Amino acid sequence: MEVLTRSILALLLSMVVSGIILIACGYNPFTAYGALCVGAFGSVRGIAQTLTQAIPLIFTGLAFTFAKKTSLINLGVEGQMYMGALGAALVGTVDLGLPSVLHIIIAVSSGILFGAGYGAIIGVMKVKFGSNEVVAGVMLNSIATCLVGYLLNGPLLAEGSVVAQTEQVVKAARLPRIFSQYQVTIAIFLAIAVCIFVNWFIKRTVLGYEIRCVGLNPKASETAGINIEKAIIIAMCVSGGIAGLAGVNQVLGVDRRLINSFSPGYGFNGIAVSALAAENPIGVIFVGVLFGMLRAGAMELNRTAGIPIEFIDVIQAMVVIFVAAPLLLDEVLKVKNLCVKKNDAEMA
Repeated sequence: MEVLTRSILALLLSMVVSGIILIACGYNPFTAYGALCVGAFGSVRGIAQTLTQAIPLIFTGLAFTFAKKTSLINLGVEGQMYMGALGAALVGTVDLGLPSVLHIIIAVSSGILFGAGYGAIIGVMKVKFGSNEVVAGVMLNSIATCLVGYLLNGPLLAEGSVVAQTEQVVKAARLPRIFSQYQVTIAIFLAIAVCIFVNWFIKRTVLGYEIRCVGLNPKASETAGINIEKAIIIAMCVSGGIAGLAGVNQVLGVDRRLINSFSPGYGFNGIAVSALAAENPIGVIFVGVLFGMLRAGAMELNRTAGIPIEFIDVIQAMVVIFVAAPLLLDEVLKVKNLCVKKNDAEMA
């Protein structure tokens, strides 16, 4: 309950401070937040766009959360997402002559394997060579985006296209859309299912217990006979595979082809999602939808209130700042508790 209180308080403080920034810039915060809500939930199109934006955020937030269970900071989620997208595109754009269900399963599995393999590189570098996972992740992000950019401008470039992109994914490999006229796909159900499974896996399985133990106390875990190196590599591998699913959804469902620079920073936004969810896999679902709402409402925010859509990044940054400042939140909670005690004393 205390963790939930911290997250809610961090969100409220971020909204208040962001509102103050809006006022300082000459905008009305109530108009801005009203426009966000209308843009995100005021129509079927808005709801569909909210879910479309939420799917990759849920996957990337969960990827960061899983790695964090072993106290690993996986800043390579963006690169793993790109590799997952590449894996899905390599299979999805080729007509294999298979039934749709089977082709989708193979394409999704390919994306997961590409993301998992790329995540495993960070784990192997850490346990075998003592590499810092943060530095390795950031560097591998650059390699992944550059590699995908090269392939899309060369070997995988669609015939006759002036845009760096692949051919369209064949119909048999496309993820079904919930609404035919909108981009939200059945991947939203997959995202929810993966979050529930990860929550069960972490809490109810032996391997999940070992991963948590390594995150809480590596030395004690080693003393108890837990293979720390194995736990770290598996954690990064699974984290990368989950991140790969974010890229799979964009290729097979949203864009239906691999487009260069398709991500507006979903991998890094996943950090904010994980932080506000207090690294709880179930909480990632709700926070992912919340952040999806912010992104979906950004266009309405710009159209009706004339506020730059980059303001959404300000809110997300504030969330990270307040979640990362537990001492500040403790002081706020102390003030709240003192006020409650004072009121109880006066009533008595």
